[in-house]
Amino acid sequence: MTAGYDEDLAYIHDTGFGFFALQSAPGLLRLLRTGGVTSGLVVDLGCGSGLWARELVDAGYSVYGVDLSAAMLRIARQRVPEARLQKGSFLAADLPPCDAVTAIGECFNYLFDPVNKLQALVGFFGRVYQALRPGGILIFDVAGPGRGGGQGTRQKNFQGDDWAILLETTEDVHEHVLARRMTTFRQVGRLYRRGEEVHRLQLVRGADVVKALRRLGFRARVLRGYGKFRFPKGLIGVVARKA
Repeated sequence: MTAGYDEDLAYIHDTGFGFFALQSAPGLLRLLRTGGVTSGLVVDLGCGSGLWARELVDAGYSVYGVDLSAAMLRIARQRVPEARLQKGSFLAADLPPCDAVTAIGECFNYLFDPVNKLQALVGFFGRVYQALRPGGILIFDVAGPGRGGGQGTRQKNFQGDDWAILLETTEDVHEHVLARRMTTFRQVGRLYRRGEEVHRLQLVRGADVVKALRRLGFRARVLRGYGKFRFPKGLIGVVARKA
């Protein structure tokens, strides 16, 4: 099993791309509160560097976070010392009785765990259903077809004060797989350290996910954003409530 997000990429993701979690947070908190979950334990899957967990704790929730990346968890432990954090695949995570489960940032798509196919994901949703208290809420977003811009390869570059990243995305519309090849540069002293990672994501259709959730007993619907924060093309959200 590949962990992904080494020290430099974890730093770059937290520093340069944390806006997704921060801009999503107000809408996510509103979904929880309007759904009747105003306190209690939230399981944060793919918790990353703890940006969303920090918002949850500040809003009065308890947090149990899970992530495969040791580098991400080191940042999260400094940011959210109040949270209980575990290293591992979300598919194998212990799910305590809880009031909500969230997975923000395409967590369910990543193929770091090679068994993460739609069938395994549906089985995991069954475990979530059992862990949630009556009225509990599951909120997540998933990458679907078109997330990489369609068939073919595309390149983008991003940079900050002390980092840069060269991103190459390749979407295979036949295998429903998106590959992201990232070459990173992070300043260490006067020099820049170079690294490279390849992340593969299994693309899933939102309609298939919602159908599976409803078969398990959830009341589920599709989201086009978290509140005022709207999703880019190919990304959808889902909110599901245990009856």
